[in-house]
Amino acid sequence: MAHRWQIAISAGLLASLWAGLADVFHLVTWVGFLGCSTFFAQTETGVKGMLMAMMTNLSGVFWGWLIIAGSSALGSPIISYALTGIVTAFMCLQASNKNFAFIPGTFIGCCITFALNADIAVIVPPLILGAVLGYSMSRLTGLFISLTDPALTNKTAKSLKENAVKEM
Repeated sequence: MAHRWQIAISAGLLASLWAGLADVFHLVTWVGFLGCSTFFAQTETGVKGMLMAMMTNLSGVFWGWLIIAGSSALGSPIISYALTGIVTAFMCLQASNKNFAFIPGTFIGCCITFALNADIAVIVPPLILGAVLGYSMSRLTGLFISLTDPALTNKTAKSLKENAVKEM
């Protein structure tokens, strides 16, 4: 991690900003951090990575809601267990679509949905903002890298910015 300080400063600044904004707007802070973590855990960078984080997380929210709603409607624990297995299989199969290829992002969204009892209004805003937070951290890190190493050419700076995103 050649740019540890730039990563640390950008992550620290934006994490504190997120925590404050989440508090002011009554958003679940940890949900945003999971959306941010999804951005950094998957392989895409930039806007494409942010969109993939959002799409996989939100699909997980849908699948989690489906399990909870279906289990409530069906009423039988054994049928609920079977429904969980069937939905889990679909969660994995949806990764055949390149926009949903990051399966852990789907499971993160699903687990958040279980943890917050499918309260979609509480889940979705911080989850989406979390992906934006991750994207913003990567952009700010790239800016700090270019400011702290003026000897870099534009091409080298761009490459370092992309690597910094992967290092986070």
